Amino acid sequence: MLALPVSAAVHAAQEVDKQTPWQGDLNARMAAIEEFFGGELGVYVQDLATGEAYSWRADQPWYLASLVKVPIAAQVLAERQAGTLTLEQRLTLTQSDFVDGAGPIIWHDPGARISIRYLLEQMIMVSDNTASDMLINRVGLDAVNARAQAMVAAGGGQPEHIGPITRLVGVRQGVYGQLHPDARTLGGMDFIALRQNQISQRPAALARALGISPEMLNQPDYDHAFDAYEATGENVGTLRAYGDLLASLEQGGLEDLNATQRETLLEIMRRTRSGEQRLKAGMGDAFSFAHKTGTQHRRTCDAGIAERVAAGSDGGPWVIVTCSRGPIAVSEHEHALTRVGEALRYSGALGAP
Repeated sequence: MLALPVSAAVHAAQEVDKQTPWQGDLNARMAAIEEFFGGELGVYVQDLATGEAYSWRADQPWYLASLVKVPIAAQVLAERQAGTLTLEQRLTLTQSDFVDGAGPIIWHDPGARISIRYLLEQMIMVSDNTASDMLINRVGLDAVNARAQAMVAAGGGQPEHIGPITRLVGVRQGVYGQLHPDARTLGGMDFIALRQNQISQRPAALARALGISPEMLNQPDYDHAFDAYEATGENVGTLRAYGDLLASLEQGGLEDLNATQRETLLEIMRRTRSGEQRLKAGMGDAFSFAHKTGTQHRRTCDAGIAERVAAGSDGGPWVIVTCSRGPIAVSEHEHALTRVGEALRYSGALGAP
């Protein structure tokens, strides 16, 4: 996992104003939510107008899941600005592009020609994994990782606190590869077939697919396999660093990603349809939230930029990044993140409640 240098911890302690009344209130609320949840929560909030920040385990490494799709989108839009692609261009869907998960792209036939604009929207709004990998293949994985690092730096953060981003099929190869290294040779359709099994049965299903004995697997179950994969640092980062990445969308700082491209991405993020029962449900209608969600095995995230809807309202905008790990049921994670949203609103973290 990513290791934080001592200097980063000192910087964090200096940055967060422990005397601000709402921070003490929010600490108490977070402790209560976490106890009821029965897992771990991470929260990072920064008022982009004042720079004041709040951290609840935000400097620990967290599995970011589909939050990594924001820098993918940013790289696509940077190339649009550079003139190397347009959103109207179409990419050809091949069978090797298919990745299991949410979204409509998987239901298209191989050979379909799909616009980059549609892929971009589906990747962000409903977290379509096939769309994500098609866009990564178009702009290049190295460019995506360089983009993520540059965005963190532009937001004033430490780029080394964001681990390497992989293709979404690479996540499957990484997780199942912890069970047996030969799983890294499998493709998207293989993982779609494995997903038809209950989680408890997937290691045995993998053994059958590889033609090996279950005794040859390196992990006792899928839980341990995912924990071992997370420990590699792929698609892992601190919530503070991811918050800095998001801050660059509001504040700028990168010449090759201008205000037009940043606003295009934020506008799509405002139309995100996943995660309606996470932070948004708790913050209520007084806020607009340009955000991205992430969902993986025993892990969820929700992160974005919140602004008050009412004209003339004081404060903000605010970067908010939350992740959770623990129970198997996604509904329990979503309930916890809803309560985090409520805590942010009522504690005064997002201005006067």
